[in-house]
Amino acid sequence: MTITKWSAFESLVERRMEEEKIPGIAIAVAQNGNVLYERGFGYADLHTKEPINPDTVFGCASVTKSFTVMSMLKLAEEGRLKLDDPVHLHLPEFELCGLKASDSVTIRHLMSHTTGLPPLPRRTEINRLNDHLMYIASEEYELLGEPGEYFSYCNDGFLLQGAIIERLTNRLYRRFVTEKILAPLGMHRSTFSLEEIAKMDNVSVPYMKNGQTGEMEAVPWPHLGNYEVGGGLRSTVKDLLRYGSVFVGGDTEQHVVGKQWLEMMWQPVHQVGRNLFYGLALDIVPDYAGVTLVSHGGSLQGVSSHFGFVPEKGLVVAVLMNATSMPAEAIWRAAVNTTLGLPLEHDVSEEPHYEATIEELQKLAGTYQSREGGSLSISIEQGTPILTFADESYVLRASDSDTLVIVKKENPMRFFFKDDELAWAVFFGFRMWTRQK
Repeated sequence: MTITKWSAFESLVERRMEEEKIPGIAIAVAQNGNVLYERGFGYADLHTKEPINPDTVFGCASVTKSFTVMSMLKLAEEGRLKLDDPVHLHLPEFELCGLKASDSVTIRHLMSHTTGLPPLPRRTEINRLNDHLMYIASEEYELLGEPGEYFSYCNDGFLLQGAIIERLTNRLYRRFVTEKILAPLGMHRSTFSLEEIAKMDNVSVPYMKNGQTGEMEAVPWPHLGNYEVGGGLRSTVKDLLRYGSVFVGGDTEQHVVGKQWLEMMWQPVHQVGRNLFYGLALDIVPDYAGVTLVSHGGSLQGVSSHFGFVPEKGLVVAVLMNATSMPAEAIWRAAVNTTLGLPLEHDVSEEPHYEATIEELQKLAGTYQSREGGSLSISIEQGTPILTFADESYVLRASDSDTLVIVKKENPMRFFFKDDELAWAVFFGFRMWTRQK
């Protein structure tokens, strides 16, 4: 790897930091067990000017989900569950509103967000996983379809795996993951505990951008309750390289989960984009310039993250940031491109250009709301669709009659219809939004 190539990469990182006002970024790249690149940019604390380095602790947000699935696969390897077991076999009180055959929802559906359960209002005050079963059974919602029919990124359904882990092991979810994954891999600066975070040094301060002033403001670490199963891990890019080694064949000293089990995680389950599939807690691009791109990102209060690997090349890349809704995936992909010798801006796939009629655009316009919180609007101004979200506006273009793309960012937004009526839209990291009537 030449210094020139990383210089170009670093220029891109610095430009994006300035554009987005990103407080700090940590990046690490390893191939076949050898660290190729690691560096911190910016500050862990804007007030004290404490610099970021590869040992700085950040939130991982939804990168946590693959740790949960890996834990479940370990139990499957031990013969304690099967991926196609009905959920109610392990959680007899499991119910979904409106689903007559409760045994049709399997563990694999939980892992791949294909239960048919839409996103629900976040109930972070619920702190025991058994209580979340009651919440899911009692909340009012309409299922999107039969299990396996639709992909719906739903944290509430996903976290039921934590309940299964606790039932089968008689241990708290976080203790099982720590004992079976974090400790064996030497991930000693990784934890689910905010109490431990408070005792550590070199920990990033989480930030969010003030929508009115545009300035970054410090926010507390969020208390997630049961949602730690899908987003509660705090870690470093160095520790995530150790974790990534398990996927690309570097797990030789300490067996965590067998290769044949891990490979199930990046077998496509449901197509979610033009060249993008979802497996078991991982996104898959089957043909990315001739290799397989496997990754997952995350965003929470004060956190943006992206982690992934290229199995054919033994490549692992981790990017962590201490601010919400930042371009972690774009910087992660640029690091992958640099290592593979691809153009820095090479993307997953380019959305085609489609000349939508005014009628096609108008049927997508409106105000949308997520049950997990937040709202946005799409308006048509002089024939051009405009997205307004978090006090910022973005120009859109159509890539087909049911898809709009954020210009320059090339982020697609897909709209779904039932009986010729707009049912929901999926964008912003697979988040589902419904149009208000």
